[in-house]
Amino acid sequence: MPVYRAVSRAGAAGLLLAPLLASCSQEKPLPPRAGVVISPVNTAVKPDTPIVVRADKGTLQNVSVQDGQGAAVEGVLAADASTWTSRFPLAPGGRYHVKAAALGTDGQMQTRSGSFTTTRPRQTVEGEVLFPEARETVGVGMAVKIGFDREVTDKAAVERALEVRSSKPVEGAWRWFDDSSVIFRPKEYWPAYTKVRVLGHLSGVPIAGGHYGAKDIDLEFNVGERIEAFGDARKHKVVVKRNGKTVRSMPASMGKGGVRKYTTTSGVHLTMEKEYMTVMTSPGIGPGQAGYYQQNVNWTVRISSSGEYLHSAPWSVGSQGNANVSHGCINLSPADAKWYHNISHRGDPMTVTGTDRELEPENGWGYWQLDWKQWLEGSKAQGFTTGTLAGSAQPADAQGPAGSSDVQEGRQKLRSP
Repeated sequence: MPVYRAVSRAGAAGLLLAPLLASCSQEKPLPPRAGVVISPVNTAVKPDTPIVVRADKGTLQNVSVQDGQGAAVEGVLAADASTWTSRFPLAPGGRYHVKAAALGTDGQMQTRSGSFTTTRPRQTVEGEVLFPEARETVGVGMAVKIGFDREVTDKAAVERALEVRSSKPVEGAWRWFDDSSVIFRPKEYWPAYTKVRVLGHLSGVPIAGGHYGAKDIDLEFNVGERIEAFGDARKHKVVVKRNGKTVRSMPASMGKGGVRKYTTTSGVHLTMEKEYMTVMTSPGIGPGQAGYYQQNVNWTVRISSSGEYLHSAPWSVGSQGNANVSHGCINLSPADAKWYHNISHRGDPMTVTGTDRELEPENGWGYWQLDWKQWLEGSKAQGFTTGTLAGSAQPADAQGPAGSSDVQEGRQKLRSP
């Protein structure tokens, strides 16, 4: 019996000692190693496939994506630095190289690289800026129009691919009046002396059912001084302001009325073009018919598509300032017409009041006939604030500086390994 008790005590002591020995031999688990996941890689994808780089158990420290020519691909870094996503579709038929690094909680850097290609669609769509022209100096009311050679079915995709950057931030929006063109207009007039850059990342955008954008757009123009003209058909005069100050009051004669085509349109016009001499003919009346005319007219500034100009009219000087006798144009004296012609840019606002014919928004560049709510009704992406010349745009209701905070922060957070 004592033997059994002794064995029993020894066994008990062994059982008590085992957990102590086991606990002394345990080690803290190592921090997980970071991983980098790149998608797509080693395959061919459609141009509108996004590039996604993801850090597994870590944070991204550097992402570099370049096309075959070495041009960088812009992307957006998530707030927690866990993912990076390309911002715009890629060029069709291109090859892309991706390099990325992630930092794990163990303090170690992990890197990965990969390549892939984009397919080349059989059918493409061309887009081009219809106005303004590259490096043109324009008025404060100027809009930007981009036209396409095929009807656009995915308007939202097109708007997402378009950027407007400016040296002075403005709120603005794109609007569709038809299926083959889109127009950008600020909510208010451009600030004077603003530099503007329009970027269309259209290459690879699915614009119309299997048809992809063929090339990108990059156009710069300048907004000049603020020139505004105000015509009053009842007072028979045009007042011109330069940067908010009245610089000239000109006697004028506007449309005599009686029929619609001889009535000057009221509303906010934009100057569309100017010529030293324009051949004008009677609207809807041919040679040999009563009321027909064909005349060379000097110092012309066009303000609509329905044949309205401000121009020199020496034949009506006696009526200018007293009566409306024109066929719809705004008659000025030769000296006043030449002066206005010389200072005006395309896109200067010219507001007419005092007639019973309203300017239609699509008559010429009558875009300012729509208030902001009406303008946004034709937009898919709604309003946004233009980015800086070196940055990107952001929604109009976003907080902070006028540049995409996600994109900017992404660039700041990413650092070389």
